Amino acid sequence: MCLAIPGEIVELVPDRPGLAKVEVSGVRRAVNIGLLEGEGLAAGDWVLIHVGFALSRIDEAEARATLTMLEGIGAAYDEEIDALRESRID
Repeated sequence: MCLAIPGEIVELVPDRPGLAKVEVSGVRRAVNIGLLEGEGLAAGDWVLIHVGFALSRIDEAEARATLTMLEGIGAAYDEEIDALRESRID
């Protein structure tokens, strides 16, 4: 199962304008934010991530509610977090 999961931007990568470091449930990874160019993203913003791409900006309340729901589904969410942990965007 593939899920879109919320993540919080912790840092915009200064020398790579299309990338941001995003944290999801304690896992930090580089995510491509090119699809949201012009959105004025900054550290502290929440985005919905799928296969390494930020698809949309979401508010913190929606992000936290979605994370709570996803954590409740168990194995599928755990698999998604494991895949994120193993992923790399260079």
